[in-house]
Amino acid sequence: MPEHTADLPLSGVTVVSVEQAVAAPFATRQLADLGARVIKVERPGDGDFARRYDTTVHGESSYFVWLNRSKESLTLDLKSVRGRAVLERLLGGADVFVQNLAPGAAVRLGLGAQALTERFPSLILCAVTGYGSSGPWADRKAYDLLVQCQTGLVSLTGNEHGPARAGVSVADIAGGMYAYSGILTALFTRATTGVARAVEVSLFEALAEWMGQPAYYTRHGGTQPPRLGTQHATIAPYGTYTAADGKEVLFSIQNEREWAALCERFLERPDLVDDPRFATGSDRVARRDELNAIVAERFARSAAGEVTKILDEAGIANAGVNDVQDFLAHPVLGARDRWRDVPLPGGVRVPALLPPVDLAGTEPRMDAVPAVGEHTDRILAELGYGTADIEALRADRVV
Repeated sequence: MPEHTADLPLSGVTVVSVEQAVAAPFATRQLADLGARVIKVERPGDGDFARRYDTTVHGESSYFVWLNRSKESLTLDLKSVRGRAVLERLLGGADVFVQNLAPGAAVRLGLGAQALTERFPSLILCAVTGYGSSGPWADRKAYDLLVQCQTGLVSLTGNEHGPARAGVSVADIAGGMYAYSGILTALFTRATTGVARAVEVSLFEALAEWMGQPAYYTRHGGTQPPRLGTQHATIAPYGTYTAADGKEVLFSIQNEREWAALCERFLERPDLVDDPRFATGSDRVARRDELNAIVAERFARSAAGEVTKILDEAGIANAGVNDVQDFLAHPVLGARDRWRDVPLPGGVRVPALLPPVDLAGTEPRMDAVPAVGEHTDRILAELGYGTADIEALRADRVV
C-alpha cells in the first residue's frame, strides 16, 4: 500500500472484488478512497467489460475512469481450477470480498455466501445482485435501465410526451452506495463483536427505497405523481421558466413565507398572497396551469440575470439550468478546491472530483486508474508464487 494512505480510516483493510460494470465498482471505489487496498479481479485479456463502454477519456472508458481509481488489477480465470486456487489464497488474507457476478455464477464457482463463510469465517462477504439471491426473479439479469423500469422510476421521469430514463445510472449508484454502507457496517460489527456478517444488496431493492415518496403518494392518493418535465409533481410553483433573453431559470416555493415574498417582490401581485385559488400548497398544485401562466408572463418581462437577482433578494431558492460543461466549470467546485488530477494507464492525468464526504484531518486517496492486469505479478509474488509459477499460470492463460 502507498505510504500516503497510512493515516486513512480504512488503511490496513484488504478488499478483493470480482466486479464489473458500475454497482460493485462504485462501492469498492468508495472503500479505496478511504484507504482500503482494493484488489480488482478481472478476466484475462479484456478485463472488466466496462473498460469498453466508450473510449472518450484519452482512449479509456469514462465509466471505468470514474469507478476504478486507486485499485489494483489482477487478471484471473476463475473458471479454471488453478485460477480459483489463486483466489482462494488471496481471500485467506482479505477482510472483505465483493462480487456482482451473473445470477448463479458465484455459487457455481464455489463463491456463494454459505461456502465462503465455512472456509473464511472472518471474511465479510458482499453480494450485489439484480433482484436478490432468493425469490422468483433471483435468476434474472438486471441492468440499470431495466431496474429503473421495474421500480416505476421511468414512469415518473419525462414529460407529457412520454417517459424517460434518468440521465445517470441511478439503480447502479443506489446499489453501490448501499453496498458501501453495508460493508462499513459489517466492518464495524466485526470490530466490536468479532462476528463477520454477510451483506447482500439488490439493485431493485436499493432503487425501490428511493421510490418511497411516490410509492406512498400513489398507494394512499390513488394516482401516481404525473410526469411534468422539470416541474415538481407535488409542489408548485417549482420548476423552470424561460426569461426574456431565452435562458431558463428554476425556482422553488417551499412554504407560505416564500409564496408571499414571490407574490409581493417578484410577481408584483400582492393580491395573490390571499387569493383563495392559491391559498395552500395543494391549491397551487391543483391550479398549476393558471399559476404557471402568471409566472411565465412575469419571466417574459425580465432577462435571466434580473430574475435571479430579484429572487435572491426575496430569499427564494433559484438556479440557472446548467449543461455538463457549465457544471465542470462551476465556481463552487473551483473555489472549494474539489478537483484532483488522477493518472490513467500510460501516465496521462485527468481531473477527478474529490469524494463528497469530507473527513476532518484526512485527504482521500486519489491514485491511478489501473491497466488490465497491471498488478498481477506483484500480487502473485505476495501470495508466494515464484517466477516459474507465474510464468506457468500465464502460459496456461490463467492470468
